[in-house]
Amino acid sequence: MKIALIGYGKMGKMIEQTAISRGHEIVCIIDIDNQEDFNSPEFASADVAIEFTTPHTAYGNFIKAFSHNVKVVSGSTGWMEEHKADVERMCGKEGKTLFWASNFSIGVAIFSAVNRYLAKIMNGFPQYGVKMEEVHHIHKLDAPSGTAITLAEDIINNIERKEKWVKGTLTAPDGTMSGSENCNANEMRIDSIRRDEVPGIHSVSYDSEADCITITHDAHSRKGFALGAVLAAEYTQNHEGLLTISDMFKF
Repeated sequence: MKIALIGYGKMGKMIEQTAISRGHEIVCIIDIDNQEDFNSPEFASADVAIEFTTPHTAYGNFIKAFSHNVKVVSGSTGWMEEHKADVERMCGKEGKTLFWASNFSIGVAIFSAVNRYLAKIMNGFPQYGVKMEEVHHIHKLDAPSGTAITLAEDIINNIERKEKWVKGTLTAPDGTMSGSENCNANEMRIDSIRRDEVPGIHSVSYDSEADCITITHDAHSRKGFALGAVLAAEYTQNHEGLLTISDMFKF
């Protein structure tokens, strides 16, 4: 398969290594200093483009790729609130293809399934409150993380007493804290911590007077994300529309 990379930071470089190790060809690499290469024949020859950039540039990158009929796999977060409807339209009526996930880790896909199942159980036990904490490296721009939001939405969809998630506290790399621990009974709080080079830790806690139940996914490195992104590209090559992890993993 011919793959174009959009974004060539730590994730882009790891995806490149993983893709090559699986027998794929990297035909084009686009970063901030060579945006004109979106219009190159090399980019147009790609079966799939894998995009890991920023919340502010992701949507524009989708548009550029779609203009050359290149399918996109994206792990960029923070763009959906403003552009979700447009992307759904393009992948529906206009026949474009985007595989988007807030997290491509196979472990996170399994963790997400456990999270949904536990939430269904906890719907029947109102004595338990629920909250979440996510920890990421100091370079991450959005908070809470896209993965945390996805996990929270799955909880809200399965626990009737929770209607929405809210931002809780944000602990900055220098240790200063902003935000609040206060939230309404129908809200679920997500606390964020930015520390060192942490690839990603997500914990969901159910607390009562009697006990506390916590599930945690702790990524050791970005390798799991890179492999998942390449697996998603392999899946996307032969599928169309707006795709996500639940399409690729049936559990």
